Amino acid sequence: MGLAGGMAGAPMRWAQAQTRAESLRVLSEAGPNSFDPSGIGVNRNAIQLHWNTYDRLLRFGTRAGPDGTLSYDYSTIEGELAERFEVSGDRTAITLHLRRDATFHDGSPVTAADVKWSLDRMVGMPIGRAQFATGSMTDPAQFVVLDAHTIRVTTPRPDRFTLPNLAAAHPVIFNARLARAHATPDDPWASDWLRTNVAGGGAFRLDHHVPGQSLTLSRFDGWKSGALPGFRRVLWQVVPNAQSRRASLERGDADIAQDLPPQDAVSMAREGRAKVAGVPMAGTFQFIGMNSTRPPFDNVLVRQAVAWALPYRQMFEAALFGRGQPLFGGRPGEADGLQFPQPLGYDTDPAKAKALLAAAGLADGFDTTFSFELSLAPVAEPVALLVQEALGVIGIRVTIDKVPGGQLGTLLEKKAVPFFFEASTAYFAAPDYFFRIFYHGPTRWNFGGYDNAEFGALVQKTRFETDDAAYEADVRRMIALAKRDVPIILLWQPALDTGMRADIGGYKYQFHRQLELRTLKRA
Repeated sequence: MGLAGGMAGAPMRWAQAQTRAESLRVLSEAGPNSFDPSGIGVNRNAIQLHWNTYDRLLRFGTRAGPDGTLSYDYSTIEGELAERFEVSGDRTAITLHLRRDATFHDGSPVTAADVKWSLDRMVGMPIGRAQFATGSMTDPAQFVVLDAHTIRVTTPRPDRFTLPNLAAAHPVIFNARLARAHATPDDPWASDWLRTNVAGGGAFRLDHHVPGQSLTLSRFDGWKSGALPGFRRVLWQVVPNAQSRRASLERGDADIAQDLPPQDAVSMAREGRAKVAGVPMAGTFQFIGMNSTRPPFDNVLVRQAVAWALPYRQMFEAALFGRGQPLFGGRPGEADGLQFPQPLGYDTDPAKAKALLAAAGLADGFDTTFSFELSLAPVAEPVALLVQEALGVIGIRVTIDKVPGGQLGTLLEKKAVPFFFEASTAYFAAPDYFFRIFYHGPTRWNFGGYDNAEFGALVQKTRFETDDAAYEADVRRMIALAKRDVPIILLWQPALDTGMRADIGGYKYQFHRQLELRTLKRA
């Protein structure tokens, strides 16, 4: 059995030695560039490795969709290494009780001292500190060991994102004794060593790694934080070419092919030689941004005109072949529930768009540039061509600018492009978290440069609001403002399309968009 991309050394011997029933073969576009969850410049494929080889204190629950597909449940948080936890009445302290029988891969027990070191490390490193700060955790003094199996996390005031942060991808629990053995005065958090080594106690061990080619994992039978995984061994191979991943899966050489392009997902599902799990990515969104810090997009009427002119359905079909959840149409002007992103209430109406341009004093239209990064070209290019055509109808003359890979982010941070296509993700599903990241402040992630005093005050208030009715009212107002002022035009949530053999069950969509190996099994 041959797999595109080659398998050399240990991975080939591993593959030949294992029985198919207990072994899983996964193909993805890329592999991890680091094993350290809090390392600078870590790619998203690294999450797939550390998610399955480390534990966290808490995790999100599980829900089943109408088709039976499993997904994380943001509304439910349960114990992982912590078998139980309590939140104080004033919501400023979380007491976590560790599983007394939990061990790391080397057999040493998991203790509160390991947890303390791991949380201290989070706030001691730039990436970890930035994330934990969204849950009011910034100081090692906030993590207090009560006894060998109990730790308390305190915050200055109630913060609705403290618990979700403890269940997120980054705050793994390290074997502190093992990690500290590789620390130095210049590297107190053992970052150099943890970049290429795992010091965890998760459901899988890392056995072998060939950078840029493959990883082999084996089940840790001493894992106590859940039911043992259905596979004893996993071979994860890097196959950059999407057609090679598809061909290997359809031949039966591989069990799972990740990162399917939308057109492949459509044809594979139709042909039936493999099954496709397509889950709209909650929190992930693709959008059109308008730079409201400079004319003409500083005029809300111009932004509304563009929103009414776009051919949403055509773009959705041309770019994603309909694979995803639309964020166009919907109820205009007011909140349609508390979930966000939600459709902004705009649809295709060129007459209304022309009237708004005239009201803005731009009846003859204007010239602008529409930018997208080449790495997003398969989706962005058909969007750009349809934007150019549709806006031409109302007098806006668009020049398309294809930005080399890795450069658009810098331009967006400087607010140097007027009009563009981009994509991003919010890990937490709370609407006020989304608004704080993408509609507020002088950051790259405030893509439209939105600056509304009322909105900004609500962003600050909702994070710490303990009255549910007040929180709901504030969120509804923020949604109404986002629809009215439209600094970015939400298009859709693309689907995460994963191909797999018919006998693979237990697939679960996770918020980080990487493969959950722990629930997979062979039917």
